[in-house]
Amino acid sequence: MQLPEDQMRAGHIPADLYRQLPQGTDLRRVVIVQHAPRSYKGPIVLTLVVLTGSVALLLVIAFVVQVVAGAAIGVLSATGGLTYTINRKHLSSK
Repeated sequence: MQLPEDQMRAGHIPADLYRQLPQGTDLRRVVIVQHAPRSYKGPIVLTLVVLTGSVALLLVIAFVVQVVAGAAIGVLSATGGLTYTINRKHLSSK
């Protein structure tokens, strides 16, 4: 038994608690109440939700920027304010 929790489960009363009991206390009727161990499930789930939401938000922003840029180029090229060409060179094999 290395840990105090092991001692409690085995029914042993640690010395510091034993000194706090009043004289004449029946040790068979002593109940020691401990806090439950901390659960990390909530913070882990919250972190995953925040990360997933952040990634989704960045993807939506990237999509909106792409659509706005495409619309802006379409409007500018239709009004004559901007022209662009795409050159595709065919490479011939020698």
